[in-house]
Amino acid sequence: MTEKDRSTSLGPLELTDGRWVVGDPSGPKGYWVELRADGLYQHEPDSEGQLIPWPRVMLGMLFTLGAKYPARGNYSPMGMLGGLPGPWRGRGSGYLHMTLRHPYEDWVARFDRHPRFYGGTELVLFEELLRQTVQAGEAHLFGDPAWLGSVTGQLALQRPWSARAIREAVAEARQVRRRPRDEEGSPGSS
Repeated sequence: MTEKDRSTSLGPLELTDGRWVVGDPSGPKGYWVELRADGLYQHEPDSEGQLIPWPRVMLGMLFTLGAKYPARGNYSPMGMLGGLPGPWRGRGSGYLHMTLRHPYEDWVARFDRHPRFYGGTELVLFEELLRQTVQAGEAHLFGDPAWLGSVTGQLALQRPWSARAIREAVAEARQVRRRPRDEEGSPGSS
């Protein structure tokens, strides 16, 4: 994987055809989540899909890999095997878990995993990005491609070693804000 490829993905989160998605949109099953300006859009085979507007997302967001509810932790052995060479490559699913409001419900969005290996640091950074952003009441930022691209690009190249360093790296990366157009220094402005 090249440095450019790494800067456009963070575990199951990636930029594909100009859209930010969680999961492999070209996967054999056809489950993936698109992060749009108006909310999360769950793509499913033989279905129109489902849109969850950003204001409905509350109380954190996390993900599991390999099993919907692994017995311990967030990653099942099958979830990790799906990135290794051999017969398990690209197999398995992941799930985004969240609580929604109006009406209140626990909601799970399924996604197909990519055939590539998800590094442990990538997964922890992705999970911390989900947690901090939703906890801050800023889930709508996942629908801002420029913000998400900048944050993902910054995080994808980092390798923090401690829980504290991971929290700090994500907090620092999240501070990126898109500048208004009038501040971007267009020709003729001074």
